Amino acid sequence: MTDAQETAADLRTTTGGGPPDDVEKAPIPLLEPREGIPPVVADEDALARVVAAFAAGTGPVAVDAERASGYRYGQRAYLVQLRREGAGSALIDPVGCPDLSALGEALSGTEWILHAATQDLPCLREIGMVPTSLFDTELAGRLAGFPRVGLGAMVESALGYALEKGHSAVDWSTRPLPEPWLRYAALDVELLVDLRDALEKELDRQGKLEWARQEFDAIAAAPPAPPRKDPWRRTSGMHKVRRRRQMAVVRELWESRDRIAQRRDVSPGKVLGDAAIVEAALALPANVHALQALPGYGQRMGRRQLEQWMAAVDRAKALPESALPQPGATPAGPPPPRSWVDKDPAAAARLAAARTAVSALAEGLNLPQENLITPDTVRRLCWEPPQRLEADAVAQALALHGARPWQIEQVTPALVTALAATA
Repeated sequence: MTDAQETAADLRTTTGGGPPDDVEKAPIPLLEPREGIPPVVADEDALARVVAAFAAGTGPVAVDAERASGYRYGQRAYLVQLRREGAGSALIDPVGCPDLSALGEALSGTEWILHAATQDLPCLREIGMVPTSLFDTELAGRLAGFPRVGLGAMVESALGYALEKGHSAVDWSTRPLPEPWLRYAALDVELLVDLRDALEKELDRQGKLEWARQEFDAIAAAPPAPPRKDPWRRTSGMHKVRRRRQMAVVRELWESRDRIAQRRDVSPGKVLGDAAIVEAALALPANVHALQALPGYGQRMGRRQLEQWMAAVDRAKALPESALPQPGATPAGPPPPRSWVDKDPAAAARLAAARTAVSALAEGLNLPQENLITPDTVRRLCWEPPQRLEADAVAQALALHGARPWQIEQVTPALVTALAATA
């Protein structure tokens, strides 16, 4: 049995779950809502009752949110699920109740339990819900060495229950929400508190609980991500676009698509695909007929739509040279590692040694390399190492790059050895 399997087997034993992976398994029971499916809260009176109930509850609160990615514009929440001892479960409709700041204030100082917290925190912040402390069960699973960290897999491994599947990618902006979807949503928070408790025990057993707490504190304290500069440059397939005039076409089509998607409240990909934007940029079609011949602009697209995309292409073609976008600015930090051998062979040697050292250390600690220390931090350290290749100098450099104290403590000795060996 692998270390990861032993970890999961130990956790099953600790929490009363199923048998280890190398033992024949009994059928796993399907989780059922303990109090049934709660009614959807969609008005201020019902919300006030939920706020009062959860303020009076005890212990941590399980929180989840459902978005309509791929269907609607943006990443807003279309359903918020909560569960707390003494309050039970609640399903809240942020369309009917767009301001949940009163609920957020009522839970201030309470530990929030989320699975993959960084995915849900932005949409929760938009409706007034910001935790002061949290426990991320997905991240805890990574640190504990779980081979699979999806919520269903972890509930099954740790608690011996199977979660219903099949509704994670549905259009949560649908109203009214179907009963099977609400059941799925309620079950997402049904056992989060139990999972949190089991994972805390396992992390403590492995000596990693303080590591997890530092990671959770960093997530809770992180400010909102700033808006991306020139988001059109992230168009899929953009690497094919070399000329500035072609870049201008991508920009015009992307910005036109974004305005339309925002106005219609639909996912931009449903308005025009990235591949179609790149095709038009590369071809620089002369007219609507030429545009229609390109992939993504076929017969299903109406004349009016074709004309609006052609108008965007024409605007880009008419721009003076001075108004054309410049090639992408060189990102801050070191260049891509594939170029290091030519640009700085010594740095390339440092990086190879450091990667080997981090990989071995992560394997020994039974956690993913990227959770032990981010690859970007290792690259920055190897590209511009401190003048003194000693523990205090390397530790200081890691801290400046954002490494947490536990990470610095674990990786500094290995990185000092790796850097010194290539000096």
